Amino acid sequence: MEIINIYTDGSSLGNPGPGGYGIVLQWRDIRKTASQGFQKTTNNRMELLAVIEALCMLNDFANGKEIHIYSDSKYVINSIEKGWVFNWVKKNFKDKANEDLWRKYLSIHGKYTVKFHWVKGHSGVPENEVCDQLAKKAAEGKDLKPDYGYIKATTPGPTLL
Repeated sequence: MEIINIYTDGSSLGNPGPGGYGIVLQWRDIRKTASQGFQKTTNNRMELLAVIEALCMLNDFANGKEIHIYSDSKYVINSIEKGWVFNWVKKNFKDKANEDLWRKYLSIHGKYTVKFHWVKGHSGVPENEVCDQLAKKAAEGKDLKPDYGYIKATTPGPTLL
């Protein structure tokens, strides 16, 4: 079976603070990179968003291929591989962060055969280092997008008297 390798990383300069993600996608002789920065977000949101955006980069050419995702985020990998996120769904994400992103991940998760691999951050894995650089550069960029999911989750709603 053919394999598509995807490396992802997320970053925030402060937690919360400006943040970004980086992606390296490799298949045969094709190598694509992607990144995006946000005004105010968290590291965990960017780690998860990197995985989501990487999967969204795939299209029909990925059908029938195994997807290997390499990440230094134990938060993302454990939540998926240990099945925590599926229990959170059963409890309607009660008291769980990043519900918007987890729901987005779950909406695309069954489309591909995905295997997750944890890599230690800053351990010299070239593609992971590229992702780290892309994520940090995106977080330091100008004209950063708002992370509406973070804004919504942290903005208090109306209070009833």
